[in-house]
Amino acid sequence: MMPRSADELMGDARARIDRLTTEQLDGVLDEGGLLIDIRPEAQRAAEGALPGALVVERNVLEWRFDLSGPHHLEQVTGYDQPVVVFCSEGYASSFAAASLRELGFVRAADLDGGFKAWAASTGSELAGP
Repeated sequence: MMPRSADELMGDARARIDRLTTEQLDGVLDEGGLLIDIRPEAQRAAEGALPGALVVERNVLEWRFDLSGPHHLEQVTGYDQPVVVFCSEGYASSFAAASLRELGFVRAADLDGGFKAWAASTGSELAGP
């Protein structure tokens, strides 16, 4: 196996997923989809929250979406459910959405620019320390 850069891995992940803009988030919840906040607790406290988002920290994401396992979330209803993952700036969420695609979630996507892009687009202030 040849060593690869993080940028190469990111490119591979993003080639397998859709990246939504903040404007495209509007209908996700109405369609029965999920907005998934994978940021750690300290980052959520510092930056704020996106209304309607479900917090699933990155370290447990796959277990909470494994429909064949005992730890999946009740809000996860099927592999065709729209799922939009976001982090702070849209990097970790690309890897997370690609992982959900590997689990079978054909409509898993991430938010381009992450929470910070959403906050800027809505004029929301970041919470700050």
